[in-house]
Amino acid sequence: MSWRSLSVCAALAGAVLTSGCALQARSDSDPKASMAQCRNYGFAPATSEHAEGAFANPLNDKRLREAIGQQLQSRGMRVAGETETADCLVHYAIGSRVGVDAGAPRASWGFGWGFGRRGYGGSLAYDVPYDYREGRVSVDLSDAHTHDALWHAYVNVDVTYLTGDEADKRIHEAVAAIFARFPLAVGTKM
Repeated sequence: MSWRSLSVCAALAGAVLTSGCALQARSDSDPKASMAQCRNYGFAPATSEHAEGAFANPLNDKRLREAIGQQLQSRGMRVAGETETADCLVHYAIGSRVGVDAGAPRASWGFGWGFGRRGYGGSLAYDVPYDYREGRVSVDLSDAHTHDALWHAYVNVDVTYLTGDEADKRIHEAVAAIFARFPLAVGTKM
């Protein structure tokens, strides 16, 4: 096999391996709502202080807000001016949590033959509890006048420990994945 063939194989293998690493966003929308009503937007005020305030990164919060604004503006929406009321409100969240899988006891029984003998057997096992980290970035759009939810999307990604350029890059990737699931262009029915 030639070096060229090996390099092509390596490139294909790398593409296959990294294709599963793309961020996968999930979304939901109100089928009766129209995005045409969202000519402009404003960011919803925070409803409560972060419970994990000591762990939250306000710079990542700012990065997320800027990335969302860029995506909305690229879809024809503009930021509501100071003297006008926004048509739609943007709610967003970024963070992570630690979950615990408590484990569970399992039992199994069997019957079998082997080398002229019959036998019964069984086992009893217990899964060991373990912690896992779940990170998420989410964006919601609601009608500013009725407060009805219009669209929700999220991506599972943990950016808790990221800072600087790496955080900026990963947050923009997450927001791009989310807005790839955005309903049809502004002015059309969802």
